[in-house]
Amino acid sequence: MISTLRKALPAPAKRTVRRALDAMAAASPRIFSANRWLANLYYFLFSRRFDREHLAVLKGRAAYHRALRSMDDTSPLLRRNVHRLEKGLIMQPRRNVFAEAFIQETVRCYNRAKARPGYSEDELRWATDVLDEYFSVVEDTPPIRKARKEYGWTGVGREPASNAEARTFKPYPLSDCPEADVSFAQLATLFLRRRSVRWYKQQSVPSDLIQQAINAAALAPSACNRQPYRFIVADDPDRATEIAECAGGTTGFAHQIPAIIVVVGDLSAYPKERDRHLIYIDASLASMQLMLAAETLGLSTCPINWPDVDWSERKLQGILGLPEYERVVMLVSIGYGDPASGIPYSQKKQNSLITQECAPE
Repeated sequence: MISTLRKALPAPAKRTVRRALDAMAAASPRIFSANRWLANLYYFLFSRRFDREHLAVLKGRAAYHRALRSMDDTSPLLRRNVHRLEKGLIMQPRRNVFAEAFIQETVRCYNRAKARPGYSEDELRWATDVLDEYFSVVEDTPPIRKARKEYGWTGVGREPASNAEARTFKPYPLSDCPEADVSFAQLATLFLRRRSVRWYKQQSVPSDLIQQAINAAALAPSACNRQPYRFIVADDPDRATEIAECAGGTTGFAHQIPAIIVVVGDLSAYPKERDRHLIYIDASLASMQLMLAAETLGLSTCPINWPDVDWSERKLQGILGLPEYERVVMLVSIGYGDPASGIPYSQKKQNSLITQECAPE
């Protein structure tokens, strides 16, 4: 309505209306940021910018509870609870009794997963080894005794089916971590080498190299090891361009991107609103590792910003067929960088510009 009225006005009146609207837009945050109630009122009456996130969070919560029944190939609940058991196992000093509040839930989720054809074998093996270790050290209480019986614990751990399975997936000492023959100088060189490259050779990108980079990315930490993200790979240049053009800031170079990765966060990993931002944290940690891994494989990358713009979200959601509880976190172009292409200097903040010491009390 306002837009229609503005079009009908003469030019001087349009400028006056525009200045009035700009003044209102500048004043509104100052007024409505006074407290939570006014902030909620503002986004209820004047802005619908968070509507998509509200819907996605609720859709994610609904999908989470559906997944508890369907148990497809992975379970965020099982992953979270097994990781909680791991943290209890490595506690110093370790308690004789722990995890009473969620051990029965964990075992029941595990039993459903074990009965599900196609469930992730690695996830089940990890859960089995951790549960075996848990029941071998924890003392009995009524809830633990009941869970022990439902799990079928016999007092001995699972025997490996082959030598290949001899390695266990349970907590291990820090001293068992592999030695890293990488100096700080070498690592810093890799960081300096990884630049945002926007111009590529018109050369196909081997899918096995992309998969190697993704597998390395999956080693990044995530909250309770739920890994609430996935990587959608488009290695067809036409498809990559179509996806890249959905983002702002790609005008002029989207047409020559040989491959692109869409990093998608999955809100169905959480039953509570409080965790809604973890998809962005965890997916970003993994994405940085992906880009560094790609650099070591001879591939260049460029992270492409994905602001919450409704028409862009709708367009890409339609192209990829994303459910409403999945949110795009970023795009990453990937390919063999053109050696003649320019690289922005992009001066980075250092020292006091980015670091603040927390003074002792």
